[in-house]
Amino acid sequence: MRYAQLVMGPAGSGKSTYCSTIVKHCEALRRSVRVVNLDPAAEYFDYPVMADIRELISVDDVMEDDSLRFGPNGGLVFCMEYFIQNFDWLEEELGEGEDDYFLFDCPGQIELYTHIPVMRQLVDTLQHWNFRVCAVFLIDSQFMVDPSKFLSGVLSALSAMVTLEVPHINVMTKMDLLSKKAKKEIERYLDPDIRGILADGREGYFDQKFQKLTKALGTVVDDFSLVQFLPLDRSDEDSIDIVLNTIDSAIQYGEDLEPREVPELPDDDDDDGRDSGFPGEES
Repeated sequence: MRYAQLVMGPAGSGKSTYCSTIVKHCEALRRSVRVVNLDPAAEYFDYPVMADIRELISVDDVMEDDSLRFGPNGGLVFCMEYFIQNFDWLEEELGEGEDDYFLFDCPGQIELYTHIPVMRQLVDTLQHWNFRVCAVFLIDSQFMVDPSKFLSGVLSALSAMVTLEVPHINVMTKMDLLSKKAKKEIERYLDPDIRGILADGREGYFDQKFQKLTKALGTVVDDFSLVQFLPLDRSDEDSIDIVLNTIDSAIQYGEDLEPREVPELPDDDDDDGRDSGFPGEES
């Protein structure tokens, strides 16, 4: 069995920073984690990448092809569609192993998780290769500080969750960049009471024209407890540990590993062969 995190989220949500944080944290735990870059528009990494989609195809290469005439978004979609036609490249890069653990740093364009089946095809292929997959959807905590943006982020996360149909963990990133006041305010969004948040619509957060639609969407999310968030503070080892352990639990990482041998207990008999019993108890 092998394990994978699909690290997703909007542009600027901190996907590469998240991968760097998890890699360094696992190094401290003497645990092996490898990163695969699936963003053909990526530019820089501060951690080792074992496989890089840009070796197969990149957005720059596509945009420079005069016969295609794609812009950045069209070029990225073209790259990802080319990628799914060449999964043999990924299979070769991943190699064969047992108990391998990978982070897949994915592109940020939301259309890849909504009306284009690219990421779902990736999930299905990884599962066929005996991977347990968890979707890790990142949202910038600085983006989620008012109700309207929060609801937008919730619906984006929900869209990815419904499309991929795998264990799904939502993470609120960049908590270490918030002020003390903002950290206190954002606590209400981690395990949200959608009805309470929607009540803020009276203060002008939501367009009055769409009040009924907004209320209906929020009520569905609230009634079925569909979306919750884990806070990630890079400066807090406990915060990183909670996020990693939650994901590990979702994909049952470690349950198939061989248990450590239990050392034999010392003989409870006395030298004369009699049982010593409990303290204060006669033999």
